[in-house]
Amino acid sequence: MELRHLRYFQALAETLNFTRAAERLHIAQPPLSRQIQQLEDELGVTLLERGRPLRLTEAGRFFHEHSSTLLEQLGKVCDSTRRIGSGEKAWLGIGFAPSTLYGVLPELIRRLRSDAGLELGLSEMTTVQQVEALKAGRIDIGFGRIHIDDAAVQQQVLTLDPLVAALPAGHALLPGPVSLAELAREPFVLYPGNPRPSYADHVLALFDAHGLQIRVAQWTNELQTAIGLVAAGIGITLVPASVQVLHRVDIDYAPLQEAQATSPIIISQRIGDASPALDHCLALVDQLSRARQR
Repeated sequence: MELRHLRYFQALAETLNFTRAAERLHIAQPPLSRQIQQLEDELGVTLLERGRPLRLTEAGRFFHEHSSTLLEQLGKVCDSTRRIGSGEKAWLGIGFAPSTLYGVLPELIRRLRSDAGLELGLSEMTTVQQVEALKAGRIDIGFGRIHIDDAAVQQQVLTLDPLVAALPAGHALLPGPVSLAELAREPFVLYPGNPRPSYADHVLALFDAHGLQIRVAQWTNELQTAIGLVAAGIGITLVPASVQVLHRVDIDYAPLQEAQATSPIIISQRIGDASPALDHCLALVDQLSRARQR
């Protein structure tokens, strides 16, 4: 299937007339008919009832609605690409781990999106994936949770987030504070399972540093899934304190006795990258971080 198939079908679906659609597309009617037939053959369905008047089938209406959305989105992408290529706009790619969305990142994104001269790309990814995306040029800055030693990437700690225990409502260890030793006796929901190393390794290393081991009852890849499984009674988990903004009636949070039990938010960027868009982003991060510390 080629892009012209979508454009030809869109013109025909809007006019419901082969002659008018061909005129709009500046082609002859027979080539248009062949292209539409090729599209139907590839999809394996009939898109048009070829009677008088011409009608879209149920499958045709569905394909028209969704292909129109794709073409509209493609048009926006092409327009932004031209603006970026001509220097009218700059592009900035941000990678982020889900748990970093509870700090300065939401306000940072709002500020950047309000900049008419900037096109923003957002990608949810682990810190490991961020490093690879930075080296490949797919993103320009990453917000993650773990340190990764890579000669092509520099990292800096934005903030240290205290860890808290996420427990089912009514749990015996509530309201806390609780010790790591007490938590180690509970089954754990640990995340993310893949890729590694990850925040899960940070949690395992924290217990190991205190001579403790935990029993993992369930691995999952998403923070929200882990919280849901805690609510279901599968186990407990450790989350950054900023996650407490997620108010649920079936979950409570307990502070830890160990004050050094923290999780960093780490900014990753390419070594030597001094693009104006990145500099603007970093300046905003610094401004927002200072404002939160007041």
